[in-house]
Amino acid sequence: MSPMPALPATIAALILAPVPAAAAQDAPTAPTAAVAVARVPASAETRATYERMDALSRSLFWATEQEINPADPVAGPKLAQALREIGRYDQAATAAEATLTVQPTNLEAMLELGRAHIARGQAFYGVAPLEKARDQAPRDWRAYSLLGVAYQQVRRFDDARAAWNQALVLSPDNPDVLANAAMAAMTAGDAPGAETLLRRAAAQPTASIKVRQNLAMVLGLQGKTAEAEQILRRDLPPEAAERNLRWLAGRGGADPADQARTWSSLQGG
Repeated sequence: MSPMPALPATIAALILAPVPAAAAQDAPTAPTAAVAVARVPASAETRATYERMDALSRSLFWATEQEINPADPVAGPKLAQALREIGRYDQAATAAEATLTVQPTNLEAMLELGRAHIARGQAFYGVAPLEKARDQAPRDWRAYSLLGVAYQQVRRFDDARAAWNQALVLSPDNPDVLANAAMAAMTAGDAPGAETLLRRAAAQPTASIKVRQNLAMVLGLQGKTAEAEQILRRDLPPEAAERNLRWLAGRGGADPADQARTWSSLQGG
Protein backbone atom coordinates (compact mmCIF):
# COMPACT_ATOMS: atom_id res chain seq x y z
CA MET A 1 0.00 0.00 0.00
CA SER A 2 1.37 3.37 -1.01
CA PRO A 3 1.60 6.05 1.73
CA MET A 4 -1.28 8.50 1.98
CA PRO A 5 -0.38 11.82 0.40
CA ALA A 6 -0.18 14.89 2.64
CA LEU A 7 -3.37 16.89 2.89
CA PRO A 8 -3.42 20.33 1.33
CA ALA A 9 -3.09 23.07 3.93
CA THR A 10 -6.60 24.42 3.28
CA ILE A 11 -8.18 21.01 3.86
CA ALA A 12 -6.09 20.43 6.96
CA ALA A 13 -7.20 23.78 8.35
CA LEU A 14 -10.85 22.86 7.81
CA ILE A 15 -10.39 19.54 9.54
CA LEU A 16 -8.71 21.22 12.55
CA ALA A 17 -11.28 24.02 12.77
CA PRO A 18 -13.97 23.85 15.49
CA VAL A 19 -17.17 22.08 14.50
CA PRO A 20 -20.17 24.45 14.38
CA ALA A 21 -22.52 24.02 17.32
CA ALA A 22 -25.40 22.72 15.19
CA ALA A 23 -23.20 20.17 13.48
CA ALA A 24 -21.64 19.15 16.77
CA GLN A 25 -25.03 18.10 18.11
CA ASP A 26 -25.41 15.60 15.27
CA ALA A 27 -21.81 14.40 15.22
CA PRO A 28 -20.99 11.10 16.92
CA THR A 29 -19.09 11.45 20.17
CA ALA A 30 -15.56 10.11 20.43
CA PRO A 31 -13.14 9.98 23.33
CA THR A 32 -10.68 12.86 23.41
CA ALA A 33 -7.45 13.26 25.32
CA ALA A 34 -6.82 16.71 26.80
CA VAL A 35 -3.18 17.55 27.29
CA ALA A 36 -2.62 19.99 30.17
CA VAL A 37 0.75 21.26 31.28
CA ALA A 38 0.60 21.56 35.05
CA ARG A 39 2.78 24.26 36.53
CA VAL A 40 4.61 23.31 39.69
CA PRO A 41 6.53 25.46 42.16
CA ALA A 42 10.22 25.91 41.52
CA SER A 43 12.72 23.67 43.26
CA ALA A 44 14.59 24.74 46.37
CA GLU A 45 17.73 25.17 44.28
CA THR A 46 15.97 27.47 41.80
CA ARG A 47 14.49 29.52 44.63
CA ALA A 48 17.89 29.88 46.23
CA THR A 49 19.34 31.07 42.92
CA TYR A 50 16.69 33.75 42.50
CA GLU A 51 17.17 34.92 46.08
CA ARG A 52 20.67 35.99 45.08
CA MET A 53 19.36 38.14 42.21
CA ASP A 54 18.27 41.75 42.13
CA ALA A 55 14.93 42.82 43.59
CA LEU A 56 13.18 43.25 40.22
CA SER A 57 14.09 39.74 39.10
CA ARG A 58 12.96 38.37 42.45
CA SER A 59 9.66 40.21 42.25
CA LEU A 60 8.86 38.62 38.87
CA PHE A 61 9.91 35.16 40.06
CA TRP A 62 7.97 35.24 43.32
CA ALA A 63 4.89 36.66 41.60
CA THR A 64 4.84 33.54 39.42
CA GLU A 65 5.38 31.30 42.44
CA GLN A 66 2.49 32.92 44.29
CA GLU A 67 0.25 32.57 41.23
CA ILE A 68 1.06 28.85 40.99
CA ASN A 69 0.22 28.29 44.65
CA PRO A 70 -1.50 31.11 46.55
CA ALA A 71 -1.15 29.05 49.74
CA ASP A 72 2.65 28.95 49.46
CA PRO A 73 3.85 30.29 52.83
CA VAL A 74 7.09 31.63 51.35
CA ALA A 75 6.16 33.13 47.97
CA GLY A 76 3.84 35.88 49.21
CA PRO A 77 6.20 37.37 51.80
CA LYS A 78 9.14 37.12 49.41
CA LEU A 79 7.14 38.89 46.71
CA ALA A 80 6.16 41.65 49.15
CA GLN A 81 9.78 42.08 50.19
CA ALA A 82 11.03 42.35 46.61
CA LEU A 83 8.32 44.85 45.66
CA ARG A 84 9.13 46.95 48.70
CA GLU A 85 12.81 46.98 47.78
CA ILE A 86 12.06 48.43 44.35
CA GLY A 87 9.78 51.08 45.83
CA ARG A 88 6.41 49.56 44.93
CA TYR A 89 5.08 49.91 48.44
CA ASP A 90 1.36 49.71 47.67
CA GLN A 91 1.87 46.53 45.65
CA ALA A 92 4.01 45.11 48.44
CA ALA A 93 1.19 45.67 50.92
CA THR A 94 -1.27 44.05 48.53
CA ALA A 95 0.95 40.97 48.12
CA ALA A 96 1.30 40.55 51.88
CA GLU A 97 -2.45 41.01 52.39
CA ALA A 98 -3.18 38.38 49.72
CA THR A 99 -1.05 35.90 51.63
CA LEU A 100 -2.78 36.69 54.92
CA THR A 101 -6.17 36.15 53.29
CA VAL A 102 -5.39 32.46 52.82
CA GLN A 103 -2.84 32.15 55.65
CA PRO A 104 -3.98 34.41 58.52
CA THR A 105 -1.16 33.25 60.81
CA ASN A 106 1.74 33.70 58.37
CA LEU A 107 4.24 35.57 60.55
CA GLU A 108 6.50 36.67 57.68
CA ALA A 109 3.52 38.11 55.80
CA MET A 110 2.47 40.10 58.88
CA LEU A 111 5.96 41.54 59.21
CA GLU A 112 6.12 42.39 55.50
CA LEU A 113 2.72 44.07 55.63
CA GLY A 114 3.97 46.21 58.49
CA ARG A 115 7.17 47.07 56.60
CA ALA A 116 5.21 48.00 53.47
CA HIS A 117 2.90 50.38 55.34
CA ILE A 118 5.84 51.96 57.14
CA ALA A 119 7.68 52.42 53.84
CA ARG A 120 4.67 54.06 52.18
CA GLY A 121 4.36 56.50 55.07
CA GLN A 122 1.15 54.95 56.37
CA ALA A 123 2.46 53.24 59.49
CA PHE A 124 -0.92 53.51 61.22
CA TYR A 125 -2.15 50.65 59.03
CA GLY A 126 0.92 48.60 59.85
CA VAL A 127 0.44 48.70 63.61
CA ALA A 128 -2.34 46.08 63.74
CA PRO A 129 -0.51 43.34 61.75
CA LEU A 130 2.70 44.03 63.65
CA GLU A 131 0.94 43.81 67.00
CA LYS A 132 -0.59 40.53 65.87
CA ALA A 133 2.86 39.29 64.90
CA ARG A 134 4.21 40.34 68.29
CA ASP A 135 1.42 38.49 70.10
CA GLN A 136 1.87 35.39 67.94
CA ALA A 137 5.68 35.29 68.33
CA PRO A 138 6.50 37.13 71.57
CA ARG A 139 10.14 35.98 71.46
CA ASP A 140 10.79 37.39 67.99
CA TRP A 141 12.60 40.72 68.25
CA ARG A 142 11.68 41.77 64.69
CA ALA A 143 8.05 42.53 65.52
CA TYR A 144 9.07 44.79 68.40
CA SER A 145 11.70 46.56 66.31
CA LEU A 146 9.23 47.27 63.50
CA LEU A 147 6.55 48.29 65.98
CA GLY A 148 8.97 50.85 67.34
CA VAL A 149 9.28 52.37 63.87
CA ALA A 150 5.51 52.31 63.32
CA TYR A 151 4.75 53.83 66.72
CA GLN A 152 7.35 56.52 66.13
CA GLN A 153 5.80 57.40 62.77
CA VAL A 154 2.35 57.84 64.34
CA ARG A 155 3.88 59.83 67.22
CA ARG A 156 3.35 57.23 69.93
CA PHE A 157 6.82 57.93 71.26
CA ASP A 158 6.57 56.17 74.64
CA ASP A 159 5.26 53.04 72.93
CA ALA A 160 8.12 53.23 70.42
CA ARG A 161 10.76 53.36 73.15
CA ALA A 162 9.10 50.49 75.03
CA ALA A 163 9.02 48.38 71.85
CA TRP A 164 12.69 48.97 71.09
CA ASN A 165 13.67 48.27 74.70
CA GLN A 166 11.87 44.93 74.52
CA ALA A 167 13.53 44.15 71.18
CA LEU A 168 16.92 44.74 72.81
CA VAL A 169 15.97 42.49 75.73
CA LEU A 170 15.27 39.72 73.23
CA SER A 171 18.30 40.50 71.04
CA PRO A 172 20.89 42.53 73.01
CA ASP A 173 22.88 45.08 71.03
CA ASN A 174 21.08 44.12 67.82
CA PRO A 175 22.38 46.66 65.27
CA ASP A 176 19.11 46.82 63.35
CA VAL A 177 17.11 47.67 66.47
CA LEU A 178 19.68 50.24 67.58
CA ALA A 179 19.71 51.80 64.10
CA ASN A 180 15.92 52.06 64.05
CA ALA A 181 15.92 53.75 67.45
CA ALA A 182 18.73 56.05 66.33
CA MET A 183 16.95 57.24 63.21
CA ALA A 184 13.85 57.92 65.27
CA ALA A 185 15.99 60.03 67.61
CA MET A 186 17.39 61.83 64.57
CA THR A 187 13.96 62.67 63.19
CA ALA A 188 13.07 64.03 66.64
CA GLY A 189 16.07 66.36 66.48
CA ASP A 190 18.26 64.44 68.94
CA ALA A 191 21.43 64.06 66.89
CA PRO A 192 23.73 63.32 69.89
CA GLY A 193 21.37 60.58 71.06
CA ALA A 194 21.25 59.14 67.56
CA GLU A 195 25.05 59.19 67.39
CA THR A 196 25.35 57.24 70.65
CA LEU A 197 22.97 54.55 69.43
CA LEU A 198 24.59 54.31 66.00
CA ARG A 199 28.09 54.03 67.43
CA ARG A 200 26.85 51.18 69.56
CA ALA A 201 25.20 49.59 66.52
CA ALA A 202 28.23 50.05 64.24
CA ALA A 203 30.46 48.36 66.81
CA GLN A 204 28.57 45.08 66.44
CA PRO A 205 30.14 42.42 64.18
CA THR A 206 26.87 41.98 62.30
CA ALA A 207 26.37 45.68 61.57
CA SER A 208 25.48 46.38 57.95
CA ILE A 209 26.90 49.05 55.70
CA LYS A 210 23.61 50.93 56.08
CA VAL A 211 24.24 51.27 59.83
CA ARG A 212 27.65 52.81 59.18
CA GLN A 213 26.24 55.11 56.51
CA ASN A 214 23.63 56.38 58.95
CA LEU A 215 26.37 57.00 61.50
CA ALA A 216 28.23 59.01 58.87
CA MET A 217 25.09 61.07 58.25
CA VAL A 218 24.60 61.86 61.93
CA LEU A 219 28.26 62.77 62.33
CA GLY A 220 28.27 64.96 59.24
CA LEU A 221 25.13 66.83 60.26
CA GLN A 222 26.81 67.66 63.57
CA GLY A 223 29.85 69.10 61.82
CA LYS A 224 32.06 66.06 62.43
CA THR A 225 32.86 65.91 58.75
CA ALA A 226 36.32 64.36 58.96
CA GLU A 227 35.06 61.22 60.70
CA ALA A 228 31.98 61.09 58.46
CA GLU A 229 34.19 61.30 55.35
CA GLN A 230 36.45 58.54 56.68
CA ILE A 231 33.46 56.19 57.06
CA LEU A 232 32.01 57.07 53.67
CA ARG A 233 35.28 56.61 51.79
CA ARG A 234 35.92 53.28 53.50
CA ASP A 235 32.55 51.82 52.53
CA LEU A 236 31.67 53.44 49.20
CA PRO A 237 33.17 53.86 45.73
CA PRO A 238 34.70 57.34 45.24
CA GLU A 239 31.79 58.76 43.22
CA ALA A 240 29.21 57.57 45.74
CA ALA A 241 31.23 58.94 48.66
CA GLU A 242 31.50 62.31 46.90
CA ARG A 243 27.75 62.40 46.30
CA ASN A 244 27.01 61.76 49.96
CA LEU A 245 29.55 64.33 51.11
CA ARG A 246 28.01 66.97 48.83
CA TRP A 247 24.61 66.14 50.29
CA LEU A 248 25.92 66.56 53.84
CA ALA A 249 27.59 69.86 52.98
CA GLY A 250 24.28 71.34 51.82
CA ARG A 251 22.05 70.22 54.69
CA GLY A 252 22.74 72.86 57.31
CA GLY A 253 19.56 74.07 59.02
CA ALA A 254 17.24 71.58 57.31
CA ASP A 255 14.45 69.87 59.21
CA PRO A 256 15.83 66.75 60.97
CA ALA A 257 12.96 64.55 59.82
CA ASP A 258 13.46 65.65 56.20
CA GLN A 259 17.19 65.07 56.56
CA ALA A 260 16.71 61.49 57.73
CA ARG A 261 14.14 60.66 55.05
CA THR A 262 16.19 62.18 52.25
CA TRP A 263 19.34 60.44 53.40
CA SER A 264 17.50 57.14 53.51
CA SER A 265 16.40 57.65 49.91
CA LEU A 266 19.92 58.58 48.90
CA GLN A 267 21.25 55.37 50.45
CA GLY A 268 18.70 53.28 48.57
CA GLY A 269 15.91 52.86 51.10
